Amino acid sequence: MSSLYRRLADELRAGIADGTHPPGSRLPSESELAERYGASRGTVRQAFTVLAADGLISSRKGTRRLVLQQTLVQNFSQLHSFSQWAASIGETPSGRLVSLVRREPTELEAGKLELDPGARIYHLTRLRLLSGRPVMVERTAYVERIGALVGGIVIDGDDESVTIRLEELGVVFAHAEHTVSAIPAEAEDADLLGVRPRTPLLRELRRTTDPADRPLEWSDDRYLGDAVAFTVHNSVQASTLIRSSATATTATQGTKEIST
Repeated sequence: MSSLYRRLADELRAGIADGTHPPGSRLPSESELAERYGASRGTVRQAFTVLAADGLISSRKGTRRLVLQQTLVQNFSQLHSFSQWAASIGETPSGRLVSLVRREPTELEAGKLELDPGARIYHLTRLRLLSGRPVMVERTAYVERIGALVGGIVIDGDDESVTIRLEELGVVFAHAEHTVSAIPAEAEDADLLGVRPRTPLLRELRRTTDPADRPLEWSDDRYLGDAVAFTVHNSVQASTLIRSSATATTATQGTKEIST
């Protein structure tokens, strides 16, 4: 039956989520599962393929599959908010303010934020940490009306979630465009993250707009490559961008999703 492999995959996925099959453990063998479900080994392999594509188990054949980590799919605000994402995967988010300045925009910032001549921006640089470990350098240019609010937020405390506080103040983040690429760490990135210059980093460029499609922010975030991964899922209905926390021993530790 063609749907049997999907039911098997769903039940194994549920077992991973509820701790029956914790990270680091191994799933029952193909033959054990085939006997338990009255299925062929080919059907079991199809279920394994689904789980491996989701990053939940190892893709290595010929051995009992290793459980890597449950994938936690989150909503738009959690992809946009580092603090919400960190909390969703059981990490403690924190930050350190590097600088906040009101200045003239660069040509790129003026274009991305669709600014009129003579307009000014607020530019925020922060170091973001997961449970005390530096993982990301955040650089965000805000249109002036939003940046003025940001100034009061970061003065209250480096650990404040700017996104959450802005939403509490009535700012609506409705749409975002993301561009992800790999770059070598520049001198300031390396110093803040505690790595050597030219260490590989993941760069996320993000332009966020309100419900009327008016630009609110333009961000250039630099992540340690061994701390975060991004996955894109495509379908005929929608495409999603997922941010994942990664460790040396697991493929994913948590994810964030946005429909595009």
